[in-house]
Amino acid sequence: MNHIVTVQDAVTAFADFMEPTDAELDAIEREMPVILADVDLLDAHIVTLDRTPTEVDDRRIRRARRRALAARVSLVNRAAGRAGGAA
Repeated sequence: MNHIVTVQDAVTAFADFMEPTDAELDAIEREMPVILADVDLLDAHIVTLDRTPTEVDDRRIRRARRRALAARVSLVNRAAGRAGGAA
């Protein structure tokens, strides 16, 4: 007879000490505009995967790319402002 034994790593993988810290959650919250802008850019690219991009698709990709870049610049400037410098 074979006994079923749990693997310790699988059992403790969701233990309380494995939860994100408040600092990590704050970092995720600060980066959320960048994440969402990247998702929009990926969506714009995904739409064009199975067809030739139209002029409207090209505009959508350019706008999404500009928003993603602006979100990154904003994040860097906020981080530099907290550090006392400017980017």
